[in-house]
Amino acid sequence: MKIIVCIKQVPSTNEVRMDPVTKTIIRDSRQAVINPFDTYAIEEAVRLKEQLGGTVYAMSMGIPATERLLRDAMARGVDKSLLLTDRAFAGADTLATSYALSLGAAQLGDFDLIICGKMAVDGDTAQIGPELSAQLGIPFITDVCEILEASEKKLRCKKVTDNGFAEVEITLPALITVSKDINMPRFPSISGVRFSLTAPFRSCTAADVGADTERCGLTGSPTQVVRSFTPDRSHKAQPLTGSMAEIADAALKIYEEVR
Repeated sequence: MKIIVCIKQVPSTNEVRMDPVTKTIIRDSRQAVINPFDTYAIEEAVRLKEQLGGTVYAMSMGIPATERLLRDAMARGVDKSLLLTDRAFAGADTLATSYALSLGAAQLGDFDLIICGKMAVDGDTAQIGPELSAQLGIPFITDVCEILEASEKKLRCKKVTDNGFAEVEITLPALITVSKDINMPRFPSISGVRFSLTAPFRSCTAADVGADTERCGLTGSPTQVVRSFTPDRSHKAQPLTGSMAEIADAALKIYEEVR
């Protein structure tokens, strides 16, 4: 079975920094980690490999330093990695990102299953998985919390719905997105870390995958961000004294000033 796991880097801190000119998230590899939801995707892919045999590929689009995160995935059981890295990919929205990832998947050849995390914690759109499946023309299931049955031809999954849960069967090749309830990600093993340090690593540019640069990065992103900013986290307390009536009047006055 050939499985591809899509990985995204996200800030390791709670503060997401925005570029004031491009209105996009600043990607700093020194403070980046694997998107938490993607760690569950990695674990589920490795479990399927252990059950059915095959190979797991990790794929990501990002700056060259994203290689560190892909090697972390290899330390957790992933066999090979592919990084799409090019200035042409910078500033991509979900549509441009899914287009680039579809070209990366094509580079890896015929596959059986693509697994993505439910969403990225820095964007919360949950769009990459469905959009990637549309780019590739394959069926998908979102929000999978358990794989009930797996074979080289189909999957039967339990997924979260607005009203509870549903069981869905899908024919491979296909794509699923997984929630954090599906498993408990393993830690990298010593042998896995040693493997990840020397494992072959593949990096591709936009030209390498035959990308149409008009569909990549900011140029290929129909989403237009009008304004973005980091919330002001400063706190300015103003003590109110006097009787309860005086405090209420003062609070109402402040409310009317800032409303």
